[in-house]
Amino acid sequence: MDAAMTGMLAVSKAGHDKRKLYVITGEDNEYVYLADGRKRTVAAPKKKNKKHIQVIRRIQIKKPNDDYSDLEIKRTIKMYQEEANV
Repeated sequence: MDAAMTGMLAVSKAGHDKRKLYVITGEDNEYVYLADGRKRTVAAPKKKNKKHIQVIRRIQIKKPNDDYSDLEIKRTIKMYQEEANV
């Protein structure tokens, strides 16, 4: 895993949320913090072990700082899902 994963999309590989798409809003040594803009908001992200996610490196929210809005996260996830279904 890269040290700079914040802002990238990730898919859960394990747990009850398996195959769910999230945006990485933060990280530390062993864990990442994930938000989907709906159930898991930026204010209350999901803490998940790094080995239980698959990072999608080609998509990243472009922001100069780490302040993400739930609307922006929902929009990014929706756009990615629409492109994947084409």
